[in-house]
Amino acid sequence: MMPAARESLLDAAYTALARRPWSAVRMVDVAAAAGVSRQTLYNEFGSKDGLARALVRREADGYLAGVERALAGPGEATERLTAVAEWTSSAARDNELVRAMLTGCWGERLPAPPLAAVPSSSPVPAQRRADGPLPTPRDFVRIVRDRAVIALTGLAAGPTDIAELARPCELAVRLALSCVAAPPGESGTAELIRAVFPRQPV
Repeated sequence: MMPAARESLLDAAYTALARRPWSAVRMVDVAAAAGVSRQTLYNEFGSKDGLARALVRREADGYLAGVERALAGPGEATERLTAVAEWTSSAARDNELVRAMLTGCWGERLPAPPLAAVPSSSPVPAQRRADGPLPTPRDFVRIVRDRAVIALTGLAAGPTDIAELARPCELAVRLALSCVAAPPGESGTAELIRAVFPRQPV
């Protein structure tokens, strides 16, 4: 199947989930909404559980792509970490799956695939990846922290930048995740980040 068709199926599944609990989402309806046969859907994902894993994997990738965009933006380290925190808050607010992945709180209406890898005999590379381990909240902290350290190392001087950046980057990421559960007041995110990440020279 063409990648575009897989994306169409995932879009259809995401739209269906926005309208009804995952337990009520039917594979035949997802296939029809994407304009393919139900057999094609099964060939691509293997099962409804496989579709759920693929959907969660895609939303995780989309969140992390947004993190990369925030880290690549203009400004000093504090501003970029603030952008990551704001993206994290908005992504979690707008996407139930992202919120569940970041907090570990999966509501009854959401799919809740096991985060451990599952046996996969899929001939589809993207599905084999989806059948691998799915990120936990702890994984997201590590991944975003490490990406932030790499992106921000060049913004400060000194041979120990990486070591010096790791701790405040992790604190900033943890603050961003805490803001998902308890959103701060207006301008609160930026103030929280500045409190743990001293101003860095550009």
